[in-house]
Amino acid sequence: MTKSELIRKISQRFPNMFLKDIQVVVDTIFDEISEALVEEKRVELRGFGAFTIRRRQARKARNPRTNELVDLDERLALYFRAGKELNARLNKGD
Repeated sequence: MTKSELIRKISQRFPNMFLKDIQVVVDTIFDEISEALVEEKRVELRGFGAFTIRRRQARKARNPRTNELVDLDERLALYFRAGKELNARLNKGD
């Protein structure tokens, strides 16, 4: 699902709201989540899941084309862990 599809679905669910207002709300939510992650804060959306930032240590890797060793610097990686309710919905068919 893209952001525009999300906005369209919300507008169908709430026809009394203006599309521009929905777009502002969705953009604001994504901006706030992004800003919190840039500040390396944990973002938890109860029932959905949690986004966290983890530091990956510097390491040596191998270029698969040339088989040459390459130094990789320390970096940040985004991790998502699904909440209980989302996991239950995903695995309902099992």
